Amino acid sequence: MSASLAPECNEVKERYDSCFLKWYSENEKSEYLRGQGTTDECAPLFKDYKKCLTTALKERGIDKMLEEAREDHKENDAALMGRK
Repeated sequence: MSASLAPECNEVKERYDSCFLKWYSENEKSEYLRGQGTTDECAPLFKDYKKCLTTALKERGIDKMLEEAREDHKENDAALMGRK
C-alpha cells in the first residue's frame, strides 16, 4: 500500500486501506459492483484518516492552496462535471 501524503497519517491510512481492500475483495462479485451495496464498515476508518490528513494539510498551509485552486477552477470543474 502507498504511504500517506502526511507521514504522521501512515498508520491510520494503512488501517483504512487494509479494511477497504478486504471489504472490496469480499464484495467483488456482489452488491458493490452492481451498485447495490448499502454498508461501508470502513467509513469510520476513512473518517479518521481524512481528519488526520486535513489537520496535516492545515499545519503545512496546503489547505489554503487547495481551496484557492478549487476556486480558480470552479467553472471548469462544473462544465466537466455537467453542472450549471
